[in-house]
Amino acid sequence: MERKIEKALLPKVNYPDFQDIDPDNVLSSLRTIIKEVRTGIKERLEEDNLSFENLVKHREELEDELNKFWAPVSHLNAVSNNEAIRKVHSEGLVEITNLQTEIDQNSDLYAAYRQIENGDYFSHLKIPEQKVVLNAIRDFHLSGIDLPVDQKEKLSELKKEISILGTDFSNNVLDSTQAWNKQVSDVSELSGIPENALALMKQAAENKALDGYLLTLEMPCYRSVIVHCDNRRLREELYMAYGTRATEFGPGAAEFDNSAIVPRLLNARRKLADILGFKNYAELSTSKKMAESPEQIISFLRELAHKSKPQALGELKAIRDYAKKIDDMDELEPWDVAYYSEKLRQDLFDISEDFLRSYFPVPKVLTGLYEVINRLFDLNVKEIYSVSKWHDDVQTFEISRNGKVIAGFYLDLYARENKRGGAWMAECMVRRSEKSDKLQLPVAFLTCNFSGPVGNKSALLSHEEVITLFHEFGHGLHHMLTQIDVAPVSGINGVSWDAIELPSQFMENYCWEKEALAFISGHIDSGDPLPDYLLEKLIAARNFNSAMAMVRQLEFALFDMRLHVEFDPDQENQVERLMQEVREEVAVVNPPQKYSFENSFSHIFSGGYAAGYYSYKWAEVLSADAYSKFQESGVFNRQTGERFLASILERGGSVDASDLFFEFMGREPRIDALLEQNGIS
Repeated sequence: MERKIEKALLPKVNYPDFQDIDPDNVLSSLRTIIKEVRTGIKERLEEDNLSFENLVKHREELEDELNKFWAPVSHLNAVSNNEAIRKVHSEGLVEITNLQTEIDQNSDLYAAYRQIENGDYFSHLKIPEQKVVLNAIRDFHLSGIDLPVDQKEKLSELKKEISILGTDFSNNVLDSTQAWNKQVSDVSELSGIPENALALMKQAAENKALDGYLLTLEMPCYRSVIVHCDNRRLREELYMAYGTRATEFGPGAAEFDNSAIVPRLLNARRKLADILGFKNYAELSTSKKMAESPEQIISFLRELAHKSKPQALGELKAIRDYAKKIDDMDELEPWDVAYYSEKLRQDLFDISEDFLRSYFPVPKVLTGLYEVINRLFDLNVKEIYSVSKWHDDVQTFEISRNGKVIAGFYLDLYARENKRGGAWMAECMVRRSEKSDKLQLPVAFLTCNFSGPVGNKSALLSHEEVITLFHEFGHGLHHMLTQIDVAPVSGINGVSWDAIELPSQFMENYCWEKEALAFISGHIDSGDPLPDYLLEKLIAARNFNSAMAMVRQLEFALFDMRLHVEFDPDQENQVERLMQEVREEVAVVNPPQKYSFENSFSHIFSGGYAAGYYSYKWAEVLSADAYSKFQESGVFNRQTGERFLASILERGGSVDASDLFFEFMGREPRIDALLEQNGIS
């Protein structure tokens, strides 16, 4: 029966129509829009008396039309991947990269921006408008505007190569992940795995007309096995399959091997930085961030490692001692660590992840999340039903304040085939003022890969998944709550990459607050919130093995930074050697030789975090420090919430992130709050 749509539920936001996206027509439509962008900029530059309004805003309008067309296509490639959409996405990305390079190296356009900057009326522009002009001039220089023609051509080819290699890397990881599965007929082989996870494995088998249970390398399934399964051989099998994805030893073997792509990508980035006059790609990357230099970042990461590793070694020893005590384990392998860690956690705190799930059904968590932002920022969220979607799992919502709709978002929570792993927020549309003072409202894509519902029951989230949801929603708030009306610095645009995680990590804190958990949680059967005794156990267990988690992230961040500082194409196997050096310096758990994490490290090779993975820890310092102000005034103190909204969330990239943080806190950030929050002394 068709749902009756009430008038009050009709969307007030301009959502794209996913049903209209035909892969056969994407490239022709894209080329038409690209031609309009080229022609529009060219014709405008031929006019006299160029200004912010008739040049910069005009360029913004042209590029926004391109972004609105391409964002849904790019999103489909990530969440509903197939051969047709992958092909047009790959080809389209090359054409968009070419266009962006042309714009970045357009000397006449650069001269026009400089003319605006030097004009008498520049000082009368609004601060966000000034920032757009200054950022553009900076980006022109970083894109090689000052280079001779032959160097510009080399730069263009390198950018195209980097784009293609990044896409190939991502596709190989996805294909390799999906190339592995295992049918298990005897449930005794899966002993220890929680009932909810077993039900999902059984449902996955039924969906493919198979008997028994189907295991995959999607994160919900992988984690259930590696953390809970008593079958050590099976844990090892999944651990090695997951850690050898996109390698010659892993699922799909040579067909999806990223081993050759990684050095080619690193070398292209090195050449790009060299042409632009930087010593290495890390220095180029840092030129647009809060951090001052790669050396400062490496020092920051090593300081955290120095303060965390002794405690991490102690935590690992406790796990080893526990495994020896209960199972007489003399040697703990990497696929044993998470398993015995969870056993020890349950023994110490008597808290079961599977039992906790029953208190976090998705509908209750969502209403609780929306209550948190209502108390903090006076926001209301309402589901709408008249928007076209790419899958039945997807929900759509609108956010309003003072009765006025200000943004919309898509929510795609569950793991499935042909969907990229991980969790992320992406722009669908950005807030900007259009012609005739019309306002385009922001729209966000919020994507996760949680365990889905079993049968007709609501999906149940682990507490860790609740944290992930709050994290991604924090990114969404940064995008959707902006009050900036010029697209290049609206929402997350123009924000320093190492400050981009501040709002997301800030939101995670509410998953630990008793006052918030009272309405975030509600038992699947009774509806009762998480009882005090369970909350106390949850909070007591919060920093269990937190130092091990810290050094694991520092391992990734230090590897990323050193790789982009030190990479030398003449050194054989340098990537693997650097990975091992970093592990020897900061890690406490070392995987076997065939385990090639770098071959599936999508964050830095295809996800925008190249020489920027440190941003998670950098921004965690900011978020922990900022949250301390809420702890002092009250976690739902409206005045503090309004101040955070006004200083951080609404300003986008219109002001430097360091200045916004200082405005909110009244001082520079301190590392102490992060260490205290993680229980590291």
